[in-house]
Amino acid sequence: GAPNQLFHNNCDGTFTDVTARAGVAGSGKWGASATFFDYDRDGFLDLYVTNYVDYRIENNQKCYASTSARDYCAPSAYKPVPGILYHNRGDGTFEDVSVKSGITRAYGAGLGVVAADLNGDGWPDIYVANDGNPNQLWINQKDGTFKNEADMRGSAVNADGVAEAGMGVDIADFDGNGTEDIFLTHLTREKSTLFFNRGEGYFEDRSVEVGVAAPSIPFTGFGTVFFDYDNDGWLDIVAANGAVHLIEELKTSQDPYPLQQKNQLFHNLGNGRFADVTASAGDVFQSLAVGRGLAAGDLDNDGGTDLVISNNNGPLRVILNKLGPAKPWLGLRLLTGKRDAYGAKVEIRRAGMPTLWRRVRADGSYLSANDPRILVGLGDVSKIDSLTVHWPDGKQEAFTLPPTRQYTTLIEGSGLKEGGK
Repeated sequence: GAPNQLFHNNCDGTFTDVTARAGVAGSGKWGASATFFDYDRDGFLDLYVTNYVDYRIENNQKCYASTSARDYCAPSAYKPVPGILYHNRGDGTFEDVSVKSGITRAYGAGLGVVAADLNGDGWPDIYVANDGNPNQLWINQKDGTFKNEADMRGSAVNADGVAEAGMGVDIADFDGNGTEDIFLTHLTREKSTLFFNRGEGYFEDRSVEVGVAAPSIPFTGFGTVFFDYDNDGWLDIVAANGAVHLIEELKTSQDPYPLQQKNQLFHNLGNGRFADVTASAGDVFQSLAVGRGLAAGDLDNDGGTDLVISNNNGPLRVILNKLGPAKPWLGLRLLTGKRDAYGAKVEIRRAGMPTLWRRVRADGSYLSANDPRILVGLGDVSKIDSLTVHWPDGKQEAFTLPPTRQYTTLIEGSGLKEGGK
């Protein structure tokens, strides 16, 4: 594979390639997704890069479809390679700490990664979605090392004990119980999987119960995010779909390798279940494309989360969310020092309503990065009783309630009071 690249923002509209100086090229491994997060809580963002397989032109394999036509190979045709964990030295350079941190002890064909505190101890963990291999849940040991506890915690394989073709992944609290859950997209004839967090980072596959299993079986999902598209206060799910093996019934002389599929939108019903609302989500969700990367963010600052989808052999799609003034919303940018506070959580309490938890993150999905700002839909209850930020360093800080229907920046140390654990 080609080296990774890191570009430094010069703050004048230009960037400088600092890969060599920073030391994050990756030794030619096939890098897939990445996440910046502060795993040791020293104030500097570290970097994890998930790698796919050991593919080189000289070891290219020939694979075939059931019709004997030449087709793409499954990842099992190649050896998987471990991801890389880089520790930020605080001077613009990174140290490869993969071996001494323990994250090379288990690996698969990694495609998606999210850093989040999944066991609730205040330290960020790493979850890796693997293509055809058991997923990894690297629990932060708070001493610079990690242990893969995905198997014992119920998030390595599905309810049938089968490793699925993990492509995209996102993590969020979809049911408002204060713990973050995991959603993964998979290959056609598998299903998308929702791992429900039962507490303290122990998971249960509830894909069937929540309603995402059956509708996803015909599709191969890649990029995916939790987002509240209608600002009702409940996180919905979108998936960018596109096959990896040719679809025979769509084959033509002009397109001998058709892979096009529809994207999907799942609406959170607020009762622990989702409804597939793709059919009523507009023309953009009826068109066919080979969906891959998907990123979410409020591109026009109007309070609606927009989507950007990259397609193989097709144009980039920008999907603008035109909500209008229907539901109130709260926009927040959280900063620690001069940077976005990746991993910080916002706790919003309202009388008689479930607590809203939202995390600052840009990672997740598949080969993509999201808007790090937090956009909170308030539904029919716009009155907020309290707003507390749980910062990545463990401190908690209450803030004066900001105005709704606009974005407000909250800086660590500028709130009403501090606490911590």
